[in-house]
Amino acid sequence: MKFNTTIPKSLKPFYEKELSDYKSEYLEGNLNEAWRHLERAHIIGQKYPYAHSYVHWKMLQFGFKIKSGKEILGQISRLIFGGVKSFVGKIPVGNPGGANVPPLKPFPIRSELKSIFEKAAVSSQP
Repeated sequence: MKFNTTIPKSLKPFYEKELSDYKSEYLEGNLNEAWRHLERAHIIGQKYPYAHSYVHWKMLQFGFKIKSGKEILGQISRLIFGGVKSFVGKIPVGNPGGANVPPLKPFPIRSELKSIFEKAAVSSQP
């Protein structure tokens, strides 16, 4: 069993860009676009417990911002279990991380995100 810890240096700039874009869109009040960047950051970082948990923390904060009880409750459970699942390599690849999707359901990874993994020379699979 492979234990993942931190996001690889080659992938980290892509993850950080999504978080930066999230923050910019959030501050501008573009909440749909902000959320899209959180989902992208989630897919990029979901194999790595710290990155994965941090995105769920931001999603929880977002749930409070939009006053969504469903998102808040969904993110609390994901915060508790998501990092552990990442640590042991048991993630639903491509899952965008929101409470609007089943937490254990894998999703296809979009081509623009696949290219990020290719540029970073990192597999999107656990």
